[in-house]
Amino acid sequence: MSERLADHGGLPSEGLLKLYETWGKGGAGLLITGNAMIDARCKTEPENIVIDEPESLDKFRAWAEIAQQDGAQLWMQINHPGRQMPKTVAAEAQAPSPVIVKGLGPLLAKPRAMTEEEILTAIEKFAKGALVAKESGFAGVQIHGAHGYLVSQFLSPISNQRQDRWGGSLENRMRFLIEIVRSIREKVGPKFPIGLKLNSADFQKGGFTKDESIAVIEALNSESIDLLEISGGTYERTEMWRNMHEKSAPSTRAREAYFLEYAEQVREKAKMPLLLTGGLRSVEGINATLDSGAVDLVGMARPFLINPNIASDFLDRKQSSVSDPNLSVGIKTADSLIQITWYAMQIERLAKGLAPNPKLSRLSAFFRGLKTSLPIFQKRTASPKPKASASTVS
Repeated sequence: MSERLADHGGLPSEGLLKLYETWGKGGAGLLITGNAMIDARCKTEPENIVIDEPESLDKFRAWAEIAQQDGAQLWMQINHPGRQMPKTVAAEAQAPSPVIVKGLGPLLAKPRAMTEEEILTAIEKFAKGALVAKESGFAGVQIHGAHGYLVSQFLSPISNQRQDRWGGSLENRMRFLIEIVRSIREKVGPKFPIGLKLNSADFQKGGFTKDESIAVIEALNSESIDLLEISGGTYERTEMWRNMHEKSAPSTRAREAYFLEYAEQVREKAKMPLLLTGGLRSVEGINATLDSGAVDLVGMARPFLINPNIASDFLDRKQSSVSDPNLSVGIKTADSLIQITWYAMQIERLAKGLAPNPKLSRLSAFFRGLKTSLPIFQKRTASPKPKASASTVS
């Protein structure tokens, strides 16, 4: 659901505003943006929004205003890619350790271990980014601590092989996240909501485990997290959601929610509200998930690209379920590329004021994805250098 709709310099574009105007009218109580980059030099995609020392907050204020004018809250998801940065952005990527992403090494920048100074700078940039969101009128922020991005990389013993105070034991591996939370809270004050998206596990041998995830949540109970979103997986397991659903028991598939079993275990430990996203496609499934008592909120993503008014239609009983289009061609790597690109093309349509097109072909999505993913088709984009000080944010 990364929008990839930034203007030059990482500012929100008119297309992004149109997209969120549409989603803001769709009936959701809370909208969480695609990841906004806290460092102008480090992006998951060249067209990402960047909140690193913006010269003006006007475009961000317009984004917050237009998305929230019909009653929804808009929270900005803030992120750093770490080693999951394409070569089209830069040749070298900051990471906890110089460990490449298996299977994607040729497409991604070469990772190198961050220095102590770079780690502290990243923590400060998360905090400054959260302040940009607050002063722009966003209702909250969400730290992206899942899916193998930088926060997730520090948590995982696969990607974090450091021997200093930032690696080794789980206490050390979670230090980066804890310091980000504390630094943000210091910047934004006691009342501005801070959320976190956290992996239930990496689903990799030797990676971040379910028990470790629960231990991190227990540690966060004494920090100021206002909403915890449960997710899972990394770039190295891009097929995880599909496989989990297809290989699970019929009773689990009927419940729709991929991480509900984990959420039920977390509920006993977590003191903060829980948000569950992943797999929900029907009113019945949503109500069953909420009635379980394991979570306080449920989320959907891709259904909003099939029907931008899905929340209103569910609430008003105009629609009882939504089906994902069959985009599979039976080849795992191609299927992943098609899925991502097909939905990205729907985002582009909404940004132009057009309705979603469920008849977009898998073939066109595949070749479009191939062209935008492979470095041979692209020139490296120059990232603006961050300024030494901010003139608009205190």
